[in-house]
Amino acid sequence: MKKIIIVLMFLVLISGCAKINLDLPNSNSSNTTNEFEASEDELVAHFIDVGQGDANFIELPNGDTMLIDAGEAYESDTVIDYIENLGYTDIDYVIGTHPHTDHIGGLTDVINTFDVSSIYMPKAVSTSKTYENLLETIKDKGLSIHTGKAGVEVLSEDNLSIEMLAPNAEKYSSMNNYSIVLKITYGNISFLYTGDAEALSEKEITADVEADVLKVGHHGSDTSSSDDFLARVNPSYAIISVGANNSYNHPSSSTIEKLEKYTNNIYRTDLNGSIIVKSDGINIEVETEK
Repeated sequence: MKKIIIVLMFLVLISGCAKINLDLPNSNSSNTTNEFEASEDELVAHFIDVGQGDANFIELPNGDTMLIDAGEAYESDTVIDYIENLGYTDIDYVIGTHPHTDHIGGLTDVINTFDVSSIYMPKAVSTSKTYENLLETIKDKGLSIHTGKAGVEVLSEDNLSIEMLAPNAEKYSSMNNYSIVLKITYGNISFLYTGDAEALSEKEITADVEADVLKVGHHGSDTSSSDDFLARVNPSYAIISVGANNSYNHPSSSTIEKLEKYTNNIYRTDLNGSIIVKSDGINIEVETEK
């Protein structure tokens, strides 16, 4: 009997070693399948906890990297340390969705720290010192800004594409609607990043917005995530980047209720910390910091 038990324990140990986990400290995992295994051809999307702001780092399966926003300036060390801890010294694509400081504030230090290949920003003007500092840094680094707007194809490969779906107009009364909306498709899985795009911008998008993973617009504000837009996206996972006990009362309870019509997989940086979504183009795995 003892021999049988020992053999069984050995088999359990062997089978338990077959799965690879890239866990954050104190992380929790949930898989869409029971047998998801990490692959060197993974897309790994990091939703970095920067409080009331956005910072999204993506490890693409072709080896390229992308940073979408970097939170407020005082959160730049958080973003830089996070990326450096992943082992990177360069970033292929940097995207500032729009000039609000809670999105582009940290980009100045990021660009001064990493070797950046290309930068995309919308044609929106801000008089904030944060925005002016960013433009000066981009100039000092000898970089040029590629205009981010609907129809811009950032990358197109056999099973990997990155396309901008917004902004669609030249002028808006709300700065939020200048937000670059970006769709990343890898195999059968799509990610949609919406910046702070509001209902007007959502309505203007005529391209296919259906996505498995939605970075919820404007920190879950009720100015975004319109009913028609969510119906078109039909997300299986929703990620909200938001600060704990923020003065804006984000996310809105109405937005949460809308999202719950489509999925129970709603993650928030104020509750879950930094969030990692990994995909091999077929399956999805989510890991959270807490």
